[in-house]
This record gives sequence, structure tokens and C-alpha cells, in this order.
Amino acid sequence: MRRRSGALLLGLGIAIGVVWLLSEARFPAPVEAGLPAPLFELRGLDGKAVGLESLRGQVVLVNFWATWCKPCEDEMPAMERLYQALQPRGFELLAISVDDSEEPVVAFRDLHSLTFPILMDSEKAAAADYQSFRYPESFLVGRDGVLIERYIGPREWDAPAYVSRIERLLDEG
Repeated sequence: MRRRSGALLLGLGIAIGVVWLLSEARFPAPVEAGLPAPLFELRGLDGKAVGLESLRGQVVLVNFWATWCKPCEDEMPAMERLYQALQPRGFELLAISVDDSEEPVVAFRDLHSLTFPILMDSEKAAAADYQSFRYPESFLVGRDGVLIERYIGPREWDAPAYVSRIERLLDEG
């Protein structure tokens, strides 16, 4: 009876340990406001690497998108207007493409006359770190590198509500 109880307890302990280990690996903490933004370093279309850490001190909008995503295309003109209006004040916009190759991204950039930095995440590593799989998806990062807001779906980025939100953050620094 004791041997059977001991084996049962040992088996139960092992099962609990395995479940705990698997749950930790499969379900990371959510990426949410108030936490440090996941760091990344990705290559831009100009061939230069850009890392989020290098932009500390600036307000940054990180946007995950793809050329095949119609809502992504729809929000790009407003993103360009937002970038043109606020970039001189310490705002940065990083559009991270999850396309498999650079060619359609370059054509898209040229077609829409986009001037903000476009980075490539073909392996979707940064997207995974941000738990981003619905495009477009954007993250507003404060000067201190902390996530302020997460936006799922397209936005009219140059609408007064978004512009004033970012301007307040720029004025705080």
C-alpha cells in the first residue's frame, strides 16, 4: 500500500511539474501597457539595422503590417501624415513588415511615397515577441521604453485624438 501511494505521489508530482514547465514555455506573459516594450533590432529597407533601444528618449509608434493586408494599406497615408507632422518633435514611427521578401515592400513604399522607416521581420520574430498576428497592429512606446497602448486594427492616425495623445507624450519629455 505504501509503495503504491509513493508511486502515485511521485507520478502526480512529475505530472504537475511537466504541466507547469509547459505552461510557462507556451504562454508567455501578455504584452500590455505599463510593461517594457520588447526590444528588437531589424534591418531597414536601406540595409541599416534599427533597434528599439537606440530610440530611447523618443516616443515611438511600432506598427506591424504586410503588403497583402488591405487595412494596412488603408492606414498608411494617415501614418505618413502623422510622421511628417510629429517627427521633428521627437516622434518616430517604425513600420515593421512581416512580408516574406523585400521586393513587394519596396514597391509598396514607392507606390505610396512613404518616408518613415520600414523594417523587415520576414521571420516574424519581433512580431512574435509582441504577440502580434493580426495586422495591422500597433504599439505606442513612451520615451522610457514602456508600452503605453496597443492598437489592434487600422486607425486614422492623423485624427485629432491620436495626434493630441502623441503630442501630450512629446510635451512630457
